[in-house]
This record gives sequence, C-alpha cells and structure tokens, in this order.
Amino acid sequence: MSAAGSPVADDGGPPRGPVRPSGLLDVLNVASVVLDTDGRVVLWSPQAEELFGYSAQEALGQYAARIMVHEQHLDLVVKLFADVMQTGQSWAGAFPVRHKDGSTRLVEFRNMRLLDDRGDVYALGLAADASTLRRLERDVALSTRMVSQSPMGLAVLDTELRYVSVNPALERINGVPAEEHVGRTVREVLPDMDVDGLESAIRQVLRTGLPLVDQPAVGRTPADPDGDRAWSVSLYRLEDTTGTVIGVAASVADITDQYRAGVEAETARRRLALIADASARIGTTLELERTAHELADVAVPELADVAAVDLLEAVVEGRASSFGPAEGAMIRALAVQAEAAPEALRAADPPGKIARYGPDRLVTECVRTGRPVLVAQVRPEDLPRIARSPEAAELLAGAGVHSYLAVPLIARGEVLGALDLKRTRNPLPFGRDDLLLARELAARAAVQIDNARWYQSARNAALTLQRSLLPSHPPVTGGLEVASRYQPAGATSEVGGDWFDVIPLEDGKTALVVGDVMGSGINAAATMGRLRTATNTLASLDLDPAVLLEHLDRITGGLDEAIATCVYAVHDPRLGQCRIANAGHLPPARVRPGCPPELLEVPTGAPLGVGGVAFSTTTVDIAPGDQLVFYTDGLVETRRHSLDERLDMLLTLLDDPERPLEEVCDLLLRTLHHPDNHDDVALLIARARALP
Repeated sequence: MSAAGSPVADDGGPPRGPVRPSGLLDVLNVASVVLDTDGRVVLWSPQAEELFGYSAQEALGQYAARIMVHEQHLDLVVKLFADVMQTGQSWAGAFPVRHKDGSTRLVEFRNMRLLDDRGDVYALGLAADASTLRRLERDVALSTRMVSQSPMGLAVLDTELRYVSVNPALERINGVPAEEHVGRTVREVLPDMDVDGLESAIRQVLRTGLPLVDQPAVGRTPADPDGDRAWSVSLYRLEDTTGTVIGVAASVADITDQYRAGVEAETARRRLALIADASARIGTTLELERTAHELADVAVPELADVAAVDLLEAVVEGRASSFGPAEGAMIRALAVQAEAAPEALRAADPPGKIARYGPDRLVTECVRTGRPVLVAQVRPEDLPRIARSPEAAELLAGAGVHSYLAVPLIARGEVLGALDLKRTRNPLPFGRDDLLLARELAARAAVQIDNARWYQSARNAALTLQRSLLPSHPPVTGGLEVASRYQPAGATSEVGGDWFDVIPLEDGKTALVVGDVMGSGINAAATMGRLRTATNTLASLDLDPAVLLEHLDRITGGLDEAIATCVYAVHDPRLGQCRIANAGHLPPARVRPGCPPELLEVPTGAPLGVGGVAFSTTTVDIAPGDQLVFYTDGLVETRRHSLDERLDMLLTLLDDPERPLEEVCDLLLRTLHHPDNHDDVALLIARARALP
C-alpha cells in the first residue's frame, strides 16, 4: 500500500485496483457536450452548466450554436462543425462563447466525431475556461523552467523512496544521467554514500509531513569519486489536491567549500591545541628518555597511529655526528608509542636498543640531510626502506601502514635524530599540514631533548667525579664495623655534594665524617672533594673535633662562598667513647641493645663557611654492640612531612640492634628516601666491636 492507503504495484507497474483520483481535472473543470448531426445538444455535463450558465433542461435539444455563440461567429462555427462531422478530424482551439448572463468568455475547445454501435454519428466537445487553462500552463512552465535552470539539485521521490525525476543540477552533482535515476533508490544510484541517515529522514518526512531543512550529508559520488563532498539537503512531503501523499521533494545544495573551510578551521584549532599541549607536556623534566616519551605520547593519536623517537648514538654519547651518502646511521631508539597497532609496535626498535640503519633507509636520509621525508602513499616496495629488517617490513605490512613521515630533530643547528611517524588506522595520508605540525612538534621537542642530553652528560660527569671522591673503606676498621651508602639524586636533579668518610687514626681510633655541600653539579662535587681532602689531612693531626671544624670553616670560607654542613666524630675503642662536633648538620642517632634508639644531643653549630662561630665537642659512650648512624638531609626531608615526623620514623626503623648493617642501610634508603625529595643521600653506620 502507498502512504495514502491506495493499492499500488510492488514493481512500479500499473495500479492493481482503484486509486484516488488526481485533482488536476477538478482544477480544469472540463465540460463535456455531445451534439447530434444537426448540431443539437443531446448530452450536457454539470461542468457545462457551470461554464455556459444553462442547465441541462435548458440546453438539451437546443441548437448549440444558437445558445453558445454570438451571431457574428455563427457561420464560422457551423463550418467548423461540418468539417469535423464530414472528415472525422478533430479540431482544437480557443473560441469566444456567450454565457447565459450575456457575458462573453474565451473557452478552450477540443471537438471530435463519435460513432455509436448503430453507426450513428455525434460530435463531442470538451471545453475548459481558457483563463484557467492559461494560468495552469504558466504555473507548469514556470515550475519546469525553475526546476531545469535551478543551480540547486532538485528531485522527486515516490513513497517507496525511488527517484521519479531529477533536474540537470542534480545530474551534475551526482554524476549520473537523469534516466539512470528514475525508478532507483538513492542507495542504488550512490553506492559510495552512507545513506542510512538520509533514508531515515525521508521516511520521517513522509510520516509526519514536517519538512526537514538543511540536513548535512557527506560522501562521494560518481561526479567526484576520489574526494569527499558535502551537501545541505532539505526535504518536503508532496500531496495532491485531495491530500494523498505522493512522495517527497528534495533540494540539494553543494556546500563542500564551506564544509572544507569548517574542517580546516577545526583542524587548525586542534593543531594549535596540540602544539599548546606539547609545550606543556614535553620537557617536564631533564630526563632524556622521559622527554622522548612525552614527544611520542603527544604525537599519538592526534598526528599518527605509531610514533618513534630515535637519536643518533653519537649524539647520545656527546660526540658530533656526520656521515656520507654511502654510510649507514647508528641510531638509538628512545621511545615508541602506538595506538591499537601491536604489529607496528613489534616492528619498531625497542627503547634503548641501538640499531644500524643502512644508507638506503628513509630515516637515515632524514638525519643525514636534515630534511623531512614524506611517503604519502606507502607501496609494498617502500616498506623495506622504512623498516629496520625484512621481518619488521612484514609486520608493518600486516599492521596496514599506508603513510609514512619522518622529520629531523634539530637543535642549535645540530641534527639529533628523527621523529618517525606512521599511519595505520587513520585512513588519511600525511599531507602538507601534517608535515608542518610534525616539524613544529619536532622543533619544540628537539630543544628539550638537547637540554636533557647535555644535562645528563653534565650530571654523569658530576656523578663520576662524586663517586671517584667517595672512599672505599673496609667493612671493619679499628674497633668498628662499618657500612655505607651513597644514593645520587634522581635523574631530574643535579648531583649534589653529599659525602662520607671513614679515616683510620693512630692508636686504633677511627674518624667518621658525613657532610653536605650546599648546591649541586660539578662545583658542589669539586667543593666536596676539596673539603674531604682537607678533612683527611687535618684528621691525621689528631685534632679535637671542634678544632678540626674551625679549620674546615676557614677553608670553606675561601672556596667561592661555599657553604657546607658536617658532622665529625672520633671513636676511641680503648675508652669506649666517641667525641663528636657538629657544623649545622642533622644529629646522629645512637642504637644501644636494650634501649630505644635516640638522637644524640649534640650542639648543632653553624654551617662551614659562615665564619666567626665557635664549635663544641660532645663526648658520648659507645659500648660494643652500640651503633652510630650518620646521614644527610636527603634521607629524611620531604615536602609533605615535618622533619620531626621523619626523624621519628628513622628511629622506629632502627629498632633491631642485631640487624646486619648492610640490611639496615638498604632498609633506611628503601623506606625513607622519598621520590619527591630530589636530593643526594649519604649514609654511614658504625657498630662498636669488642677489642680482642
């Protein structure tokens, strides 16, 4: 059934049963008149009564020319009637007729000869008011001309959603001739478009009668099979004069330019947001690997489905890198990120791995020339130049890599490496805008990576110096069992000037030292080395601890305004005592069997380098089995806890005097050294032994 309930053929053929009449004949109000061979009226329709003013009773049997035609036209009408009756040829034309009320009106006639089953001849006249007919003709002509010349695509679809007619503009828009539209659905004419939403909208209009205006549609048509286009579609239900639903009218306007402008604007906004995001997320630390991971994380998935950050191995090692066209590149993978592409992830070099890329590889070309390499459409023969090995090339093929882009990481005029990008899920190839964005991200990240690698180089040098200056003492010296740890600051902070020392003295005595030079880096490490050397020299003089700190204070004051804290203690096993002096340092802890751990009450004093402040020496008893714990502030200080709270925690962890000293060191570092505290830690624990 149709939308109005009328029976129709399923295949678009003729109706199977009665259907509701069209209203067009009602609009024309066609009158029918039948005359005999004498020209007298034998049949008179109700429409004739309305058109000419005479009732059937008044007209039947009358000589038609006498009641319908002026006398001046009588001879002409008689001749035309005679021609039709004699020749059997129809006559059509407009003729002025006389109305019963005396007025004259122009009427359009169609006259033809009729023959009944007995061979009798009659004349049939069909008549309609000429003004009504002309108005209808003008309306049709206007509609036809507007439809055919409209720049908008126009179409009529029936209640089965099949095309009934389309105008030339829609032919051009769809790239399909009008005759290939008729009788087919939108889905059949445009198979490359997603028409589910459009068909749903058409059915809604058919059902409700409410028009839908400016509905967006995006897709591809035979007119432009290689590019997406956009249209604005408006839909209106069509009804005849009796209210029967006969279909839907659709108007289609091509808005591709506006659509692309909107897409470009949105893309530009997203790219600006990505650059802003990159500025905030890349370079949050001075750790090389983390900076590389931040760059890869920003690139995926907004820019690529797979991203790798690779540096030249020479650059990582702090050397200049240059190689000719016939030379390969030694590249260290720092980071790789993938969006739902496990095969492509397996094809990438694992972070930390060093691989040699031949001179024909695209990433080698990128770092050698310092210019981007773009392969918009990756072909099978391109994969061996992208992948590190034939096996990796197969994995990339399986992952569906279809577009590739490599941009150099350049900072301060030096090529550091490359940002390697691939697309698998994103169907669009890398384009000019993607290249510009990738270069912008690479330029910003390269500076951060360069800062991180130089900082890491300087930090490694400082750490090497720091470790070279720290002692390697035996586990037992004099009357003490000794254990120590040095924990450098995290990778995001510079090496500090923390140190410890165990110095054997005459008569079996031992000096124990823990100190912390304020500041960080090479200068702090160098200052620490000079203070350690001075402390060793002064300790050999067997000075009182307070006097030794006074000498160190004067030495520190001459070291470019250096400031340091220090605890100096001398253990005498024969007396069972330890003499301690403190220069602004945290107090050592004492652990005694059978007693709770305690912080020694040692006058704090001023840091070394302040000058003019006297130091004092405190003597404490140290029996066999007792422990002294010396440490720097990096062990106990955090940003979120009070110092007293942390010192209480330290004492709690020193609850077992029998625990091996190496285990105590590990326990304290593991429990107390907080990740938020980017500071060095020096730890020294000594346990008194019984003399033989």
